[in-house]
Amino acid sequence: MASLTSSSTADDRFVFFFDIDNCLYSRNYKIHNLMHDLIDDYFEHHLSLDRANAIILHKRYYKDYGLALDGLIRHHKIDALEYNTEVDDALPLEDILKPDLELRSLLQKIDKTKVKMWLFTNAYVNHGKRCVRLLGIDDLFEGITYCDYAAEEGLVCKPKKEAFEKAMREAAVTDKSKCYFVDDSADNCKGATAFGWTAAHFVEDGLPEPATMASKFRVRHLKELTDVYPELFKE
Repeated sequence: MASLTSSSTADDRFVFFFDIDNCLYSRNYKIHNLMHDLIDDYFEHHLSLDRANAIILHKRYYKDYGLALDGLIRHHKIDALEYNTEVDDALPLEDILKPDLELRSLLQKIDKTKVKMWLFTNAYVNHGKRCVRLLGIDDLFEGITYCDYAAEEGLVCKPKKEAFEKAMREAAVTDKSKCYFVDDSADNCKGATAFGWTAAHFVEDGLPEPATMASKFRVRHLKELTDVYPELFKE
């Protein structure tokens, strides 16, 4: 990855923002389930709750703030980096994720002379970097915008407008019409669309299709991105 964090100079290329979790790897790996269990553990042990109430509060904070961690910081003054150590960093990703040659081949078809490839995650930077390294695709991206758990001003995460603004600043792009996006979250795709980006909602094959479109495009497999965003791929 060229910079790992942000781009220092602007250029006139399109920027393709990729979500990571349940997008660059399959939901079938159940990493999301493992993460939920670790979050519930954290609520239970650090807030002295029984399991049922830990799960209820976790879901409420996720619904209200987009990240359960945001609720923990707001209402319980927890140490976000300690939380990261016990949740994201504790995931056994090395036992689950392996290099994905099919994904790598698809991403290599993107025309880098016209497109800057950028990661955009609500996770902390450690988790984002670890995922793409294990998938064998970290060298294909020029940077990453992540939710900074150590930020003094509070968490900035998708689908907040401020998160999309932050991503554009860090990727050094000023024209919203040059921003393309793929994410498995309907809320994030709705937020990106409202912000002015061109978004594709990734609904993995096997999951039920939502009744309404979250964005202009919907794909069931990432390879369909070549059809919805043909201008970004090599001819």
